Amino acid sequence: MHTTSNRWRLGLALSLLTVFLWGILPIALAVTLQALDVYTVIWFRFLVSFVLLAVYLGWRGKLPTLERLRSTSWILLAIATLFLAANYVFFLQGLALTSPANAEVIIQFAPLLMGFGGLVIFKERYTLSQWIGVSILTLGFTLFFHEQLKNLVTAHGQYLLGSGLIVLGAATWAVYALAQKQLLQSLSSSSIMLIIYGGCALLFTPFANPKTIFTLNPLHWGMLLFCALNTLIAYGAFAESLEHWEASRISAVLALAPIITIISVCLVSVLVPTLIAPEQFSLIGIIGAVLVVTGSVTIALEKAR
Repeated sequence: MHTTSNRWRLGLALSLLTVFLWGILPIALAVTLQALDVYTVIWFRFLVSFVLLAVYLGWRGKLPTLERLRSTSWILLAIATLFLAANYVFFLQGLALTSPANAEVIIQFAPLLMGFGGLVIFKERYTLSQWIGVSILTLGFTLFFHEQLKNLVTAHGQYLLGSGLIVLGAATWAVYALAQKQLLQSLSSSSIMLIIYGGCALLFTPFANPKTIFTLNPLHWGMLLFCALNTLIAYGAFAESLEHWEASRISAVLALAPIITIISVCLVSVLVPTLIAPEQFSLIGIIGAVLVVTGSVTIALEKAR
């Protein structure tokens, strides 16, 4: 099994960068999906990420060698590629049928499943304080997203279908993340992501409609390009964080992403009211937000040294 470098401060910093980028991503995706279909958006994100990362690694002389590729598990690479591709499809289809806030709530099953996977597969351990942190985190999400959870229970039709697709996306992402961590035994994080980006781009090429990209207005072009760069930087930071820190701790930090999403939605709805609908929060929701942060910090930093 893969073991970490124990450079926990670097792992924490990379995890926080990932949280910020993933937190604002649903807003950009929601805007982009107003003008493009799901498969074209996914294809463009993976293609741009693959090209830019290949150029960067080539310039640094760090492209994966044939010897390295022969020594790695192609089964694990295939699993990571297919499950990340499935995650992109399920999440984007679900986002198109619901809302950024709802999508970011439900997708939090992903880091939770990854955290438990780290405990089972990589033999990581939680202390009593960390299990208390899990309880606080769960209570915080329940309070913070009270209205969204209530809507989910009473929803029908497209909203419920979209939420179900996001749950599937969370499960497939957790499988990808655990496979990615094990692959770090034989390949660097950048080499793994290069292969995954290229594989996913090939998978979605038959379903993409590149011509529609050239019909976009400046706003949608900007959002699409941001989504592509977000994929490159956020997944690069996440993949590298797995090298330095335990998956169970990283998963707790990633649980902060919905807070970033909600804050971003509030800011955008004030600055550009016609772009994103505002979210309404109660005192209970604010208390829940504090508990989410408290639980995440407890799990991530308890005995991190």
